[in-house]
Amino acid sequence: MLNTLAVANYRSLRQLVMPLSRLNVITGANGSGKSSVYRALRLLAETAQGRAISTLAREGGLQSTLWAGPETISRAMRRGDAPIQGTVRKDVVHLRLGFTGDDFGYAIDIGMPEPVPGSLFSQDPEIKRECLWAGPILRPAALLADRQGPLVKVRDSRDWRILSKTIAGFDSMMLQCADPLLAPEVLRLREEMRSWRFYDHFRSDADATARQPQIATRTPVLGNDGSDLAAALQTIREIGDSDALDAAIDDAFPGSQIVITPNAGRFSVGMRQHGLLRALAATELSDGTLRYLLLVAALLTPRPPALLVLNEPETSLHPDLLPALARLIQRAAQDTQVIVVSHAARLIAALERSGDCNSLMLEKDFGETRIAGLGDLERPAWQWAAR
Repeated sequence: MLNTLAVANYRSLRQLVMPLSRLNVITGANGSGKSSVYRALRLLAETAQGRAISTLAREGGLQSTLWAGPETISRAMRRGDAPIQGTVRKDVVHLRLGFTGDDFGYAIDIGMPEPVPGSLFSQDPEIKRECLWAGPILRPAALLADRQGPLVKVRDSRDWRILSKTIAGFDSMMLQCADPLLAPEVLRLREEMRSWRFYDHFRSDADATARQPQIATRTPVLGNDGSDLAAALQTIREIGDSDALDAAIDDAFPGSQIVITPNAGRFSVGMRQHGLLRALAATELSDGTLRYLLLVAALLTPRPPALLVLNEPETSLHPDLLPALARLIQRAAQDTQVIVVSHAARLIAALERSGDCNSLMLEKDFGETRIAGLGDLERPAWQWAAR
């Protein structure tokens, strides 16, 4: 389980250190930085897939994603006695992401490349530093693996073993050096991060693939686009918690049942509702109903991930469905760590009533995203590695 998320110089996240627990809700006004936190988590997950640099490129490159404000915000600026303006840069250009968990901590530092004559990739960012450590705080004695530029080394008893001297700037050590014998901790961290799942704005329009018949194959993990909804629901029924599936449907739509229809090697999803003589096909379901079924399939997965992140799951749902969704999320949090990014007051209130929900309200202060009510002395301890 992640205990702390740390982000520096990514969009509005100039210096954010966020405490996390088993069930977390991130909320705040429009423009407060909720989407930036979600994107930062996804960027961290892409590191374990070897796609962090290409993901940054799709976001517009490092220059577009870096903190756009001044390097430091003085007291005079905050009082309004001095204009908010840039100063001579004292630090190197870098975007930093990291977290600590129950077992390991990890941090990555991404910056601009060294000029290479004749290269057309002069604006392509590079990974400058990666650290993997044991314990809650990064310190030299706790380091298990350390990457500085092209050099990667791992702890070997009281000494260090060099794994690579030529790792490319666009490659993570988790992709190139996750050796089960020489670097088992790196491999373990990589596989845990690869299990993280993100669900963001399922399509529920008339042409959504979730409404169409799909290949009938066991699907313990719902795809990001929800196209394999029918197979995922049938997999829950056969090898997952069938009772929880029935309860989740009845909780939101009393007296209703899910119907999975096979036809020529494909599955279609439908719903039998109280008072109707036939089951409604997926093409007949409302956007909100279909979206709720997609969230049920995601949250009741028979293969729970280490981390499940939902971005605005309330989209298209009627407010009366939000308490049922909250109960479904709370149940999922028994098996996996859950982060919900939301601005739906009714969903947030329902989750907070459980008593074990870590609610984090984001706010903007001089363009910088901060956690409301969390002072410098209250936020988790965090230390970045120097280059």
